[in-house]
Amino acid sequence: MKKSIFKNRLNWVIATGVVCLLGGCESTYYKTMETIGYHKRDIMVDRVQDARDAQEEAKDQFESALEKFSTVLNFQGGDLEEKYDQLKTEYDASEKKAQAVRLRIDEVEDVAEDLFVEWQEELNQYTSSSLRKSSSRKLAETKRQYAKLIGAMKRAEQKIDPVLDAFRDQVLYLKHNLNARAIASLQSELVSIESDVAKLIREMEASIREANSFISSMEKT
Repeated sequence: MKKSIFKNRLNWVIATGVVCLLGGCESTYYKTMETIGYHKRDIMVDRVQDARDAQEEAKDQFESALEKFSTVLNFQGGDLEEKYDQLKTEYDASEKKAQAVRLRIDEVEDVAEDLFVEWQEELNQYTSSSLRKSSSRKLAETKRQYAKLIGAMKRAEQKIDPVLDAFRDQVLYLKHNLNARAIASLQSELVSIESDVAKLIREMEASIREANSFISSMEKT
């Protein structure tokens, strides 16, 4: 419900948020969001969800790109220029999805750092030692869960470049060698590409599971 309210009210703060983010004034952005009851914890959950969704979209795109590359490399006749255009389109779409994943992971890291600093500082404001200890334990547990999450996200992110590099090489080679012989020479690279994509998909699926687990744990506490 809170997220729905946030989405509905987003237009109210978007101008201030954009200006602040462009200007680097994160603290003003957080204060603005707090005026509608949306704190760093909520922002963090929201950004983890966005990062998870970006990885799911990227996973689907890389699977689609591999299927297209496999089809083109099993060329049995037709317009080679059209085949090149198809591969270029798939590569461009994959690059766009990869950039979205990187951006979302960066956003998660930014808010996590700010949240943990604030949480640690606020421990000193408690007058109740029992509540302070309880909050401290929750902070430690959240940090532990976050470490697993960001580790999984980073491992998935690191698998992206080898796949993009391989796709780019294929596209560049075909750009200047639009003939059946060029297609045949690229077929030897297909097994390696399939292996790299399989590794990427496994890491992304692991990262998505960690994101779901993290979101669930944050919503329960």
